Amino acid sequence: MDVTYSPPNDPLVILHEDAEVVVVDKPAGLLSVPGRGEHLTDCLITRLQVGFPQALLVHRLDRDTSGVMVFGLTPYAQRHLAKQFQDRLTKKTYIAQVHGVPSDKTGTVDLPLIVDWPNRPLQMVCHETGKPSVTDWRVTKVQGEFARMRLTPQTGRTHQLRVHMQAIGHPIVGDPFYSGPDWDDHPRMMLHAEELRFRHPQNGQSTRMRAKTPF
Repeated sequence: MDVTYSPPNDPLVILHEDAEVVVVDKPAGLLSVPGRGEHLTDCLITRLQVGFPQALLVHRLDRDTSGVMVFGLTPYAQRHLAKQFQDRLTKKTYIAQVHGVPSDKTGTVDLPLIVDWPNRPLQMVCHETGKPSVTDWRVTKVQGEFARMRLTPQTGRTHQLRVHMQAIGHPIVGDPFYSGPDWDDHPRMMLHAEELRFRHPQNGQSTRMRAKTPF
């Protein structure tokens, strides 16, 4: 599997900015934070800090996932937002294209996940030692041998949506880890964080940020 890191060079898309937060549409193929090694230093937060040097990390998206990410612009905002993620007060909605068409229109995957240590960073289902992981899904469109789905995670485990879709027999198209040997037949992994809802640190108001799905 060739997963050479060659991030896109497109300008960052800023969805919103104010005194406390900045919200970005992360492109697919770009790390959220630096990886290990000089070749993995280019990432979203370092690019963002060129224009917003005070930007602080709150959460992450997988390298190959695109979509909405929020950053704190003050230590208070970072703490406020991070606690919302920790306490599952945020609501995240993803769009995915998956292999095959589920027999049902909606469903819930409730399968505990843990890191697959011999093959890390891969994750796996483990009923003995895995952490509770729940994903709600809905088919929104059938596209030939593929289905378009809206995924709503109730928990925030690493690779949760990717492993859960694989576990029910409908891996995400273009996933280099979980979709099988033909993953590189597609230009990108078809997973996008379309919407994020959170309470604004400044006033506690419900805030909804969206980034149009690019596929």
